[in-house]
Amino acid sequence: MIGSVQRAMRLLESVAEHQHGAPAKQLARETGLALPTAYHLLRTLVHEGYLRREKGLFFLGEAAERLSSSGAAQKRRSTVTDALARWRDSLGVPVYYAVYREGEIEVMCVSDTPANPAVEEWADFRETGHAHAVGQCLLSQLDENARRDHLTRYPVQSLTPYTVRDGHALIRRLERIRRMEPVVERQEYALGTVCAAVPITLGTTAATVAVSLPSHQADRLLPVVHRLQDEMGQLLGSLALSITI
Repeated sequence: MIGSVQRAMRLLESVAEHQHGAPAKQLARETGLALPTAYHLLRTLVHEGYLRREKGLFFLGEAAERLSSSGAAQKRRSTVTDALARWRDSLGVPVYYAVYREGEIEVMCVSDTPANPAVEEWADFRETGHAHAVGQCLLSQLDENARRDHLTRYPVQSLTPYTVRDGHALIRRLERIRRMEPVVERQEYALGTVCAAVPITLGTTAATVAVSLPSHQADRLLPVVHRLQDEMGQLLGSLALSITI
């Protein structure tokens, strides 16, 4: 063990417990360090940005706050990853989590297995939102202007014989989707695959959790997505906190 690192970490932990700051003497006492040692380590931590000093008191610095923010983000990401893995194993299908952010479709996490692989992204998911359930579900949650802006940048194009014909037909379809209704797509993005996506709308963020199946198992799709909705309801609070991963 490197003693100086251990002592510095104890000082950081001690400072973190004092919202209104603490003087070096108090920190030395709380960590059991000699005052000269505490002063030396505190000065080093201030120099590196992990602490800041104001009027003789020490506070957490920007570098420590960045670490804390990154740790919180990792925890949120882990919450979503664990939830997807649970649903994947429970339902026996690949599960996807996606959001619409800054005008783009972003698939944030995919949980699959060798026995139940995810759909291969043979055409960029961001550019083909009109063709897959994830994209259609996200687009259905946007207002009219945002939706038309997206389709102007990424026009409808035929990917399979089942893909929606044009932008007008897609918009009519999206307008018919009822709030919180699963969005189903059958072989529009990839032949041999059917998909369904469940909308999650939290504030101004559009998100979705989706599943896919081989087309010869299409009769399983609706029962699976209804089970997914039931299981999602139990974890929606955790997902709400994790929506920005």
